[in-house]
Amino acid sequence: MSEVAATTSKRRRSLWGTRFGFYLAAVGSAFGLGNLWRFPYITVENGGGAFVIMYIVMALAIGLPLLIGELMLGKLSRRSVISACYRLSQDETISRRTRSTKTGGPWMWTARLAVVVCLLILSYYAVISGWVLHFLMQFFVSQLKTGAFDVEKSLSVLREHGGLQMALMSVHLLIALVIVAKGVQEGIEKWVSFSMPAFVILLFILVMKSLSLPSATDALRFMFYPDFTKLTLFSPLDAIGHVLFTLSIGFGTMVTFGSYLNETTKIPAAGFRITAMDTVISLFAGLLIFPLLIGAAFTTTGPELLFQTLPRLLVDIESGFVFGMAFFICLYLAALGASIGLIESVVANLLDFTRLTRAQAAWLTGAVACLLGVLPALSTSVFHNVNVHGHGLLEILDGLLINGLLPISALGIAFMMMKRLKRESVQEEFLNDESEATEALYSHWLFAMRWVAPVTILVSLALAFYGLIKVL
Repeated sequence: MSEVAATTSKRRRSLWGTRFGFYLAAVGSAFGLGNLWRFPYITVENGGGAFVIMYIVMALAIGLPLLIGELMLGKLSRRSVISACYRLSQDETISRRTRSTKTGGPWMWTARLAVVVCLLILSYYAVISGWVLHFLMQFFVSQLKTGAFDVEKSLSVLREHGGLQMALMSVHLLIALVIVAKGVQEGIEKWVSFSMPAFVILLFILVMKSLSLPSATDALRFMFYPDFTKLTLFSPLDAIGHVLFTLSIGFGTMVTFGSYLNETTKIPAAGFRITAMDTVISLFAGLLIFPLLIGAAFTTTGPELLFQTLPRLLVDIESGFVFGMAFFICLYLAALGASIGLIESVVANLLDFTRLTRAQAAWLTGAVACLLGVLPALSTSVFHNVNVHGHGLLEILDGLLINGLLPISALGIAFMMMKRLKRESVQEEFLNDESEATEALYSHWLFAMRWVAPVTILVSLALAFYGLIKVL
């Protein structure tokens, strides 16, 4: 028996205490800072309503099947993504017979890529989460002292002081690591049981307030009226990358969460509910942010869009202090939930093939993420001159990871599943569901995994590559 298998067999796999806790954790990981911070600026860059429609279609046609697949891989293997790939190459109870080597063959590289992508995303994501902490503290302090919040000054301090960004990133990672180190039920599940309901309530209140603004009508037109002439060659890949990012597909998080599911959980139903909740909350995020952005008459794009426009409007509207504090708390809860999911994915892989304790694995993950986060933390100060066609280093890293490596990683995991998982094991997860629709869903899922997802991702990558050649 290999060291991977031997180490894994000695550990009792943690399970979610309740199904509700799993849904909260999955949605918390899926709906993070990306929808509130990233979704607005990529929607603006891609013209509004047409991109929103494309995003919803991609979520259902590609995101849902891939999410079901990753949850299923975790549940059937009871492993994180690296050791799940190993088990697929060895265990004939869940996989087809092949000539794989004892190291797992090429599938192990797919899993390793997923973990590397997870760490890289965590590192720059923690930097943006640090921005949220900075604005939350600055907004609170300034309102108490002077009653006025200087947006440009706060942004200028962040841009010019890479050390401050590194410190904020470290604080954010420390908070997330403490929660993850406590375990699945005592740490993650307890945290999301408190934070996610609070987050949803805050979001609903803020959306109602945002829709009461005079700019709400224009915002709804921008968000839902499609103008397909504004789409570019990069738009399909932007939509796919964002779907994968918000649903935590392609970097092993949902494989890990699936491995904590109990035997009675029905994967297709769970996948559909998570995708539906994430899509609905994403639309709520748009309903919250776009009236504010249009009310502020935004003229800028990029990662700083949210932080440049919203605070200016928050201080001017009625009850702006309360509204602003609620918004930044809501934003940070979203950031923390997603970071916890990313860290847990890496920690689970370390626990599966090392003899580290959970606490040791968590702190090691945090240390590596801090080191990797140095580059994005210094992107606006030391590396502020790095610029490609108006895109700064942070935006370049975001595009390479989310629109480049993440689709490739998700495609590799999907291909591995279709090639290696036994048809009977997969079919049982569908046909064992109480719903009569699952039999039809199984055939649709197979078609989506074999043709729709791979072809769409590959065509989108090709279009983006052609567009990049034209631009360069």
